[in-house]
Amino acid sequence: MPNVWTAVDDYLAPLVAEDDALREANAAAEAAGLPAIQVSAPQGRLLSLLARVHGARRALEVGTLAGYSTIWLARGLTGPDRHVTTIELDPRHAEVARANVARAGLGDVVDVRVGRGVDVLAQLEAEGVAPFDLVFIDADKPSNTAYLEAALRLTGPGAVLVVDNVVREGALANPATTDERVLGARAVVERVAADPSLEGTVIQTVGAKGYDGFLLVRRADA
Repeated sequence: MPNVWTAVDDYLAPLVAEDDALREANAAAEAAGLPAIQVSAPQGRLLSLLARVHGARRALEVGTLAGYSTIWLARGLTGPDRHVTTIELDPRHAEVARANVARAGLGDVVDVRVGRGVDVLAQLEAEGVAPFDLVFIDADKPSNTAYLEAALRLTGPGAVLVVDNVVREGALANPATTDERVLGARAVVERVAADPSLEGTVIQTVGAKGYDGFLLVRRADA
């Protein structure tokens, strides 16, 4: 089946329409020796469409890597004041991401911040930044719930949040797991399920990146 999933992703290439700037971003990441854990092209297009359908102007990303998903997010935002704040732990990764974002013509749209996710999120909160409309969480999985809590403080009613890689090849449903990444996925799903102010679902996905899925959350209106 993985071969079939990859073949379908390849077939969808004209629909997804990954362009040179995105392909060059992945090539730069590979040349720099970064891990190949970025979203796939169809997943990136989904992020862009979510932003556009939601009419998002401001997006927050936790986990930049080389900026591939960042570019997709930025392209989906609307309005002359569109903005993405993205957080990356590794300074070398952040340097590659800044170059990729600039090459895509989005240097004035994207702010790449370097540091531990929880620390940078706390800094944004202390700065009193304007609320974000869309949040994409794709960083260290044990910290998923901490990132979600911070994101809820940095968004307003109606905001959309996406937490990537929560299905973990089906391990999400295994109550006996000791894998910290799976425990982080279970914790954030259970946190959303227990909160009546949040509407959520998990979408299982297959493709060139394997079998996984993402948590989609919407903050209820006030």
